Amino acid sequence: MEERSRLCSVWLGSETGILKGVSLDRKQAFNFCNTRSLSREQEIRALCWGDSAESELLVGCLDGTVRTFSTEKGVFTEARSFGDPQDGGYCGLASLRGSAIITCVECGKLRVWREDSSGPVAELDAGRNVCRMRQSPADPNRVATGGKENGLKIWDLERPEKPLFTAKNLRDDWLALRRPHWVRDMGFIPDSDKVVTCTGYHQVHVFDPSTPQRRPVLEAEFGEYPLTALSLTAAGNAVVVGNTHGQIAVLDLRKGLVRGCLKGLSGGVRALQCHASQPLVASCGLDRFLRIHSLEDRTLQHKVYLKSRLNCLLLASRALQKEAVGGPAEGGAEQEVKEEEDEVWDSMEQVEEGATKRKTPGGDEVKKKKKNKGGD
Repeated sequence: MEERSRLCSVWLGSETGILKGVSLDRKQAFNFCNTRSLSREQEIRALCWGDSAESELLVGCLDGTVRTFSTEKGVFTEARSFGDPQDGGYCGLASLRGSAIITCVECGKLRVWREDSSGPVAELDAGRNVCRMRQSPADPNRVATGGKENGLKIWDLERPEKPLFTAKNLRDDWLALRRPHWVRDMGFIPDSDKVVTCTGYHQVHVFDPSTPQRRPVLEAEFGEYPLTALSLTAAGNAVVVGNTHGQIAVLDLRKGLVRGCLKGLSGGVRALQCHASQPLVASCGLDRFLRIHSLEDRTLQHKVYLKSRLNCLLLASRALQKEAVGGPAEGGAEQEVKEEEDEVWDSMEQVEEGATKRKTPGGDEVKKKKKNKGGD
C-alpha cells in the first residue's frame, strides 16, 4: 500500500466510501479502504490536502467524520468526528496552515477546529442549504459560501462576526418577477478580489468585492441544464464548468464567451479541477469515470473506469504524467475498461436459442386448423 499510494497523482472519493488513487504514468487505479466495514454513512463528500507537502489527505465523510490518510504510508492514520450527521454532509473541507481544519456542512455551520481543542475555536452561520464552501488560495483565512436561495458570501475567519461581502440578488426579469438564485460552486480568481460562481440555472457570474457593486460584473450562460462544478485555469482568465448532463465547457472570463466544449462524458459532472502547472483538467461524476482532458486542444488524454459513482477529486501539484501531452493515451486505462466489461459478460448465464422463442397458447392447433381448412 505504501508504494501504491506514492504512485498516485489523482485522488477521488466515491459514494461507497472508498478512497481511490490513480497513477496516470502506470495507468493503474487503487482502492484504499477496509471493504468489509463499508457503509452508506461513509460516503466521501469532500477531499483536501492536510499539509503543503501533500503527505496527508483529509477525507470528509457523510457521517460527520474526517479521516486523515497518509500518502506516504498508504493507510488511514486518524479519524475525528466534527459535528452532528443530522446537519447534513460536508459541502467544503480545507486545511488552515496545517494546524487547523475548516469544515462546512449543508445546514450552514462553518467551523474551525484545532488538534488540541475539543470543540471549534471559531464558528459562523453561512445560511441554510449551502452547496459549496471554497478557500482562497491566496489567503487561507478567506472562504466563500453559497447555496440554494443563499447567495455568495465571502468571510474572513479571523473576523467571523459578519461576511466581508454579500452578493445581491439579480435584477427582476422583464415581467418584474423575482429571479431565483442557486449557487452550486465558486472559485477565487487569481491576482484579484473577484470570485466566479456557477448556478443551478446554467449561469456563470463574476463578482468583484473591491467595487461598490454587489451584483455580478459579468454574466454568462452555458447550455440549458444546471451547472454543478467549476474550476479556474492556472492563468485565471478562463473557467471550466460542468452540468448535470455531462457537458463541460471552457468559458472566457474576459468576454463571457464559450471557448469550446470537452466531449466524452455520459453522466452528471460532480467535480472538476484544473492542474496548477499543466494545461489539463480532471473531471468525474455519475458515470464512474475519471477523465483527463487537454485544455490546449480539448482532446481526451486519459479515461479510467473506477466502478463507483464519484463525488469529488483532488490533483497532486506535481506533474500528472511524465510524458508530454500530445494526444490521447492508448491502451492502459481504456483496456482496463474493456476487460471489466468482458468479466461481466462472462459471468452471465447463457440462454439457449430455443428457449428465447415465445409460443402463443394453442398456437400449433390454430395452424393445423387453418391447414385443414385450406385442404377442404
